[in-house]
Amino acid sequence: MYIGMLEQSEQEQIVQALRGPQFDRKLHGGLWDRGSADSYYGRWKEPHWWPEGTGHGQRVTQLNEAEIEEYLAGYDWNEQYGDKKSWD
Repeated sequence: MYIGMLEQSEQEQIVQALRGPQFDRKLHGGLWDRGSADSYYGRWKEPHWWPEGTGHGQRVTQLNEAEIEEYLAGYDWNEQYGDKKSWD
């Protein structure tokens, strides 16, 4: 079956399944989530993700280029459009 024949949501599901859960931008602990959170809390860029959710299981730091780009996309998005933690 040609993927272009599917509905947009079905196409996204297939692409997500092929890429892996770390690219799910709604996953707490995923690459985008960790990048945006590091920016929000004023932390240094340190690409990583948590497969079992933030703070649970093993923290993954051995990332490929696409994974690093996804983390940085979350970080950069928050730098440009997001919020920052007020420490007052």
